[in-house]
Amino acid sequence: MALRIDGKAVAAKVKARAAEETAALKERGIVPGLAVVIVGSDPASRVYVNNKKKACQETGIYSEEYALPEETTQEELLALVDRLNKKPKISGILVQSPLPKGLEESALVEAIDPQKDVDAFHPYNVGKLMQGRQIFLPCTPAGVIELLHSAGVEIAGKDCVVIGRSDIVGKPMAMLLMQNNGTVTVCHSRTRELSDICRRADILVSAVGKAGFVTGDMIKPGAAVIDVGMNRDENGKLCGDVVFAEAEKIAGCITPVPGGVGPMTIAMLMQNTVTAAKLQNGIGRN
Repeated sequence: MALRIDGKAVAAKVKARAAEETAALKERGIVPGLAVVIVGSDPASRVYVNNKKKACQETGIYSEEYALPEETTQEELLALVDRLNKKPKISGILVQSPLPKGLEESALVEAIDPQKDVDAFHPYNVGKLMQGRQIFLPCTPAGVIELLHSAGVEIAGKDCVVIGRSDIVGKPMAMLLMQNNGTVTVCHSRTRELSDICRRADILVSAVGKAGFVTGDMIKPGAAVIDVGMNRDENGKLCGDVVFAEAEKIAGCITPVPGGVGPMTIAMLMQNTVTAAKLQNGIGRN
């Protein structure tokens, strides 16, 4: 039976580390601050924003929320981002996805000062990641690396398979695995013989967003299986991409859903906010 990787426990350690760094910064008169912008009334987005505010409280990070109506225009949003870029109390800016129809997310991301882009979505930060010279680590992929390390999984020299090629998870996940000296294959909807490729993986990361997509017969015995999926099954229950009951019997270690990757994303956001505060006050790399 596979080791269950406890994302809540690992996330608590990351947040504790961020809290220690925040306390040290406060002694120097520096308070990390996170601004979260939410547009409209998407229920899932509201839950995520509340969780981020709670994490800020736990780590001692100052937070501001900007809850805007559905009819907010692109110009109004860009003006808000510009104000937050110039606001000294704000170290990091996060615009919660998804945005209502008619709003262009890419333009908003590009409007954020790269040194306040704690999601690491700005093209500048994406480029730095490609070069291995990143300022911020993208939150979910960085959380996955932390989980693998916590479970004692050696990445160097291992065959790693990432299912999904999104800008948010799949692509940066591949880059971080490569930076850790893994040999990476990225699979997607047009990949042929997907099951065969997955069965070769020592580390399998699924970020495809389809319930039950990864079955037990796609997993190499003893592999590390990381499930980034956040889906609902036919009964409305939260589940991942992986058929957990099957995979748990074959894998060496595995993340559950919920309680796996999810808590890590917010924990890494806290870490990025602390890093941003340091950079903006001349502490660390520029």
